[in-house]
Amino acid sequence: MLILGIGNTNGQQDTASINQAQNKLDSLVNTLHYQTGTITIGNNIAQVQTPDSFSFLDAKDARFVLKDLWGNPDDESILGMLVPKNVSVADTGSWAVVYSYEESGHVKDDDAEGINYDDLLAEMKKQTIAASAERTKLGYKGIELVGWAKKPFYDKETHKLHWAKEIKFEKTEGNTLNYNIRMLGRKGVLVMNIVSQMSSLPVVESNINKILGSTNFTSGNTYSDFNSNTDKIAEYGIGGLIAGGVLLKTGILAKIGLLLLKAWKLIAVAIAGAYASLRKKLFGKKKKKDEMAELPPAKEEEPK
Repeated sequence: MLILGIGNTNGQQDTASINQAQNKLDSLVNTLHYQTGTITIGNNIAQVQTPDSFSFLDAKDARFVLKDLWGNPDDESILGMLVPKNVSVADTGSWAVVYSYEESGHVKDDDAEGINYDDLLAEMKKQTIAASAERTKLGYKGIELVGWAKKPFYDKETHKLHWAKEIKFEKTEGNTLNYNIRMLGRKGVLVMNIVSQMSSLPVVESNINKILGSTNFTSGNTYSDFNSNTDKIAEYGIGGLIAGGVLLKTGILAKIGLLLLKAWKLIAVAIAGAYASLRKKLFGKKKKKDEMAELPPAKEEEPK
């Protein structure tokens, strides 16, 4: 269950406030419609065969969880999310696989075998410093790219790429896991971002194969369906997908700040408590301090 911190109240009021907040949060969570089986996402762009230990939330429910429960900016590109059955989305150990699609062109994978991922990481760390400065100007906490939580791996047969970064937010306890999966298709890339804390890395890794195997492009949208006469080729390759934007020939990210700010959406599960966006829903605008549960703030997330 979600534990809510309480401000200046006595013991009985503490218990009543906690129960009130928890009941209202539970009622919000209970409105979610969990699906299983074969789910078609996007405009019939791909299908998700939900693994036995997972459920699927459609775009509407996924956006509610991400925005209203976990404190992310709203994102209309979200197609849905996979959530483990054994953990509530309101629990501190919750995590999810969030789907979106980018029709940015057919990504050539010729560069996959020649990438030095240590060199790429070093370059990305430099650019993170610039991105962090841009974030602070916009009023967000600074960020640091600590390193790979999982080195990039590209499966040339399935055209699926996955990697994980460890991210540290300024003045925030604990680091954040940024686990990324990219499925290359005919005209673009299916984006699967695993939203989690670093402490959940072992359980995420234990499920990664079933997650990878659960989702595939539909016929006509697969990588092999590419038509060189009609289809656009993306301006970046595997390295560009990992770095988060278009790479120039020099290896430096173009439009450093904006690209990295955009690339690092949805990288933290903000469920240490109910969030700022829930305060009004749970307690209303006019509650006095001694009647209001003091809820810890959501972890910092990216501007759109």
